Amino acid sequence: MAEADDGEVDVLILGAGSGGYACALRAAQLGLTVAIVEQAKLGGTCLHVGCIPTKALLHAAEVADAAREADTFGVLAKLDGVDAAGVRSYADGVVNRLFKGLTGLVRSRGIRVVEGTGRLTGPREVTVTGADGSTVVTGRNVVLATGSAPRALPGIDVDGTRVVTSDDALRLDRVPGSVVVLGGGVIGCEFASVWRSFGAEVTVVEALPRLLPPEDAASSAALERAFRKRGITVRTGTSVERVETGADATVGVTVTLSDGTVLTADLLLVAVGRVPRTEGLGYEEQGVTLERGHVVVDDHCRTAVDGIWAVGDITPGLQLAHRGFQQGIHVAEQVAGLDPRPIDERGIPRVTYSRPEVASVGLTEEQAKEQHGDDAVTTLTYDLAGNGRSQILRTQGFVKLVRQVDGPVLGVHLVGERVGELIGEAQLVYGWEAHPEDVAPLVHAHPTQNEALGEAFLALAGKPLHTHS
Repeated sequence: MAEADDGEVDVLILGAGSGGYACALRAAQLGLTVAIVEQAKLGGTCLHVGCIPTKALLHAAEVADAAREADTFGVLAKLDGVDAAGVRSYADGVVNRLFKGLTGLVRSRGIRVVEGTGRLTGPREVTVTGADGSTVVTGRNVVLATGSAPRALPGIDVDGTRVVTSDDALRLDRVPGSVVVLGGGVIGCEFASVWRSFGAEVTVVEALPRLLPPEDAASSAALERAFRKRGITVRTGTSVERVETGADATVGVTVTLSDGTVLTADLLLVAVGRVPRTEGLGYEEQGVTLERGHVVVDDHCRTAVDGIWAVGDITPGLQLAHRGFQQGIHVAEQVAGLDPRPIDERGIPRVTYSRPEVASVGLTEEQAKEQHGDDAVTTLTYDLAGNGRSQILRTQGFVKLVRQVDGPVLGVHLVGERVGELIGEAQLVYGWEAHPEDVAPLVHAHPTQNEALGEAFLALAGKPLHTHS
């Protein structure tokens, strides 16, 4: 195995998040010398302040709900409260174990890790400023993987205590009594779900007409119904006009909405998306094209500068860890002389880990009709009420299939508890351009929620066993 020394490496990666470390590991596996520049910790946003800790919180929330609703299942238990410090300790434990494993893996592959803030100072050069001064690292190929940060809104000052980002929310040592969540996207809906499970009064404010705007309209509507049933107030088509915090830190926050409504809460979470970390890093000075802060790349993650690549949240598209991860592998294989096929952006699975979960892959009904025409698209919705395992879990939701008439399945949309675990089969169906008739003969284990996919495809293939719409 080649090991990076202090000289020029084959692959120099700026940022050690999902895209950066995946690229590093695959490149080292292929015999290339690799160096990673990272100003914080290996693993980036996803591991330390994103996917992993938030999903740990969501699991703790599921446990809280299970205790609260135990009598529904004939179990004598009760919820005495939520220990915020204990929840945080649990999440930190998960993160630390994964971080330790990743650190060991990177070390074992002979990858050089340069700690400090990196800046692109040449087409093959990164200058790293750390505690001990500056270091120049060079590479025959440079991969930009600097990730993203929470988006700020003009006029709303984040103080980290009463007005917080998702990063701040993960470090809270208390469960707020009441919360206003500004933003009904994935991050906003997940935190709204967690805090409601922990007992907080929650209001979600979304400027667009529905929650989870990129998802299929049916999924958005189902999540909104479920949230209202759980006691979460949802205000869509509404924006925030003004935010005020008192001089006394115990006062909380007052939020004035565009319709004149005034909300008061202990906490305001600003969850209006994330912005790429590209400003001030020397990208444009070296000829890398930026659009609205994103690095412009082709479908092979190549920038306008030969030998400079970009992966992850800094590239236009879905800001998902698994997308960056796959892009990183894709770049490493190209540098090594392989010929990987481009990543199908529509085939990347999407999951919102709220209660209920929302998962999807492929086109929404609206997108499919725009692309193929109204008459060329048909849909089928299978209600989870007909699925035995879903009844055992006492969850409501559906499987919605979108297909081209007499053609392949174009999209799969799921709502319900734990449906994120079903998206793998849906991804294969979409990725292989399968027809319902190809999937219908497959035997699905009983009783599983996975069986709901099987029955949905049976119905779409003209063999319905239950009523459907």
